Amino acid sequence: VTLDELDRTSTLAYESPDTSLRGSTHICWLDNHTFITAIGDFFYRFDVNRLAAGERLGPHKTMIPHSMKISASGRYLCYGAMDNPALGAQGEAKSVGVLDLETGETTIIPLPATCWHIVGHPRKDLFYAVSFRVLPQDHVDYHEWAIAFFKEYAFEIDAGTKRVVRHWACGREIPSHINSDVTISDAELIFCNGGSGTIVFIDLESFSKFRLIDERPDLATRMNHKRSMATQVYDSMIRGSVFTGAHHLLGALRVSRFTFLDSVHACQLSKDQTLLFTANRGLNHITVYDYPSLTLRFRTPMPEIQEYVPHVSRYADPRLGFHHSYLVSP
Repeated sequence: VTLDELDRTSTLAYESPDTSLRGSTHICWLDNHTFITAIGDFFYRFDVNRLAAGERLGPHKTMIPHSMKISASGRYLCYGAMDNPALGAQGEAKSVGVLDLETGETTIIPLPATCWHIVGHPRKDLFYAVSFRVLPQDHVDYHEWAIAFFKEYAFEIDAGTKRVVRHWACGREIPSHINSDVTISDAELIFCNGGSGTIVFIDLESFSKFRLIDERPDLATRMNHKRSMATQVYDSMIRGSVFTGAHHLLGALRVSRFTFLDSVHACQLSKDQTLLFTANRGLNHITVYDYPSLTLRFRTPMPEIQEYVPHVSRYADPRLGFHHSYLVSP
């Protein structure tokens, strides 16, 4: 592996999106050199050796495709969807999609809540979508969305029959808001929540029982991250008006349980299902838990971003900005 650049192309050569949020944020690898991603209204297949010759597949038929996974059989491309700011208050996605790679048929499955992130079952053509519930600022703008203090869901969906098989729901008081990585073991659906500071584990057998790891920092820990907290508060206030959007700010405070920090945005399970890797964006540390006991194995603080990007002021937010993750297991 050299990290040498192989090729470069502009997705605007294929389609120009109606909003900058409608980018090719996720891809799905078919083999070592071909992948599928969404551009505008369609899916495209690319070969890394010929990026300028992308092949248009079927339409995705949803707002903005986001996380996408190939089902266990390799037949279905399953994907979540983001809300579309170009459609105003009517841009709420509330659906997931399935592209049949054999027939080229796309099916949209309506849901009661938007789901950005999904994960596939390791052996069956099932996939799991976890709700990501936000509101448009001032009821019109999904670009500068606000965290919604609503109940959250997880859906088990059959890619073959295109229907929800089971669903899990929790009250809004359960800290499970603004998920990022979703992974799965033989026994549990696992997802981390950057808004609420938790990792949730839903029992697959019952799809009702659940447990969680709570990484909410205590007051002393928060006081050691004052620059990060100041940035979090400032950035929240510039996303919407304090005067017309105070309810959004209060809802976000309730979701974060008044920590003024975001939290765990990365979680992946090792191949042998003995270790759970997590990365906490708000506290800028990486933690590994034993699985399934959830015992903390070790935690390491990460360096400040100023060590790598010298032009960032030493008074500025020091976080590296963890988001999604990928774990390579032996």
